[in-house]
Amino acid sequence: MTNDPNIYLIMAATGLTGLAMMITAALVGWKSWIALKQQELSIAHGPEADAPPASTGARIEIADLKERIRKLEAIAAGVDL
Repeated sequence: MTNDPNIYLIMAATGLTGLAMMITAALVGWKSWIALKQQELSIAHGPEADAPPASTGARIEIADLKERIRKLEAIAAGVDL
């Protein structure tokens, strides 16, 4: 290897360029991850999350379905009700 000072400048510039590219890629990834988490939070706490509770009729129907499921599970397990 010769004693050419330009080789050291080229190596330093190449190293700094590579480092800058890696940092830029990491920052883009970080911003994308933050955007994803914000989107997940907006979905979880959006207008659908603040919906009013189910009506009384719907609650009765759900309770009836749960009771039927409980009876079917008991029949499947061989338990007499």
